Amino acid sequence: MMQTSLALFLGAAAAAVTTITAAPVSAAPPPVKVFILLGQSNMLGEGRKDGAKGLEGAVTTQGMYPYLWDAAKKNWSTSENVRSVFLMASGGPTSAITLFNNEFMTGAETTPSPLPGIHSVNKNSIGPELGIGFTLGNYTSDPVMCLKSCIGGRSLGWDLLPPTQTSFDYTDPTDGKVYTYAGYHQSPNKWLKGTTPKPISWEAGIQYDGDVFRASQVLANLSTYYPGATDYEVAGFFWWQGSKDAYDMALAQHYEENLVALIKSLRLAFKSPNAKFVAATLGQTLQNDTTSTEGVILHAQQAVDGTGQYGAIKYPEFKGNVATVYSHPYSQGSTSQNHYGGDPITYMNIGQAMGQAMVELLKSSA
Repeated sequence: MMQTSLALFLGAAAAAVTTITAAPVSAAPPPVKVFILLGQSNMLGEGRKDGAKGLEGAVTTQGMYPYLWDAAKKNWSTSENVRSVFLMASGGPTSAITLFNNEFMTGAETTPSPLPGIHSVNKNSIGPELGIGFTLGNYTSDPVMCLKSCIGGRSLGWDLLPPTQTSFDYTDPTDGKVYTYAGYHQSPNKWLKGTTPKPISWEAGIQYDGDVFRASQVLANLSTYYPGATDYEVAGFFWWQGSKDAYDMALAQHYEENLVALIKSLRLAFKSPNAKFVAATLGQTLQNDTTSTEGVILHAQQAVDGTGQYGAIKYPEFKGNVATVYSHPYSQGSTSQNHYGGDPITYMNIGQAMGQAMVELLKSSA
């Protein structure tokens, strides 16, 4: 009898105990995959947005790039995961900054909200970022940031010279004289060999310093530029540049060496040794051009390619992580110096090709 009562008591007690279930722990959001866009006016972008000859006409009249248009709302679409950030300044880290983009990527006109110490402006033109960004967004649902830090009229061999690069001598065939070209943080850009250089208010690599610094500041204040984000990884770099170097054969002939140094320097600066790198050639330059300054630069850009599409891979350390897009087939005409006549299709097509090249690199290492 006592055993039965005890059993009944214990059963009742057990029934009265409330089961406590631990609250589910929400997973931390994945780090933002950051892709840094660098270069000069090609990357800066002067593709028209408005009107029949602008991006608006290409999308709404010609039916191109349907991912840019929300047919149900009859308005520009907005990416759910790709953030567009674009800062510009002339020179080094202390230069005044203009912010053109700080929103989820869209083809619509936007003016970023003001930030302390930064001037916000609506830039009513496009570069390759829309083609790049939406291609990346189609590949991954993870948070993505396309972070553009550049300005026009800059050469890799002078303004954007990487920190490891030293001075060199070059004999100018037009006058037979030997000139010394500046190494990193030297000034001016060149001087007659054997003479004392007279520095100017600009030095080799100053734009590299500034563009890298400004991109780093965005990442240091991540949630300001990607709301809610707490962590990031620099997953890749995009590079579209070469017009200014094409004005000087000395710089053209050193472009390959400087581009190799740039890739290594950027990976080191952003502590991202495995970040992918995609370059694009100038739209007007033909594959069979091997003698002009633009042709020399094109083949220099293709020489760093690590996919094997242009022949044997010259730099084994770039195998599977560096790609170069031959952009001439995507260009609608004009030249990089003339900003491709403001043609938005050129910028979109080359942007898409660059984005897809990056996706293929990412897939190969997934």
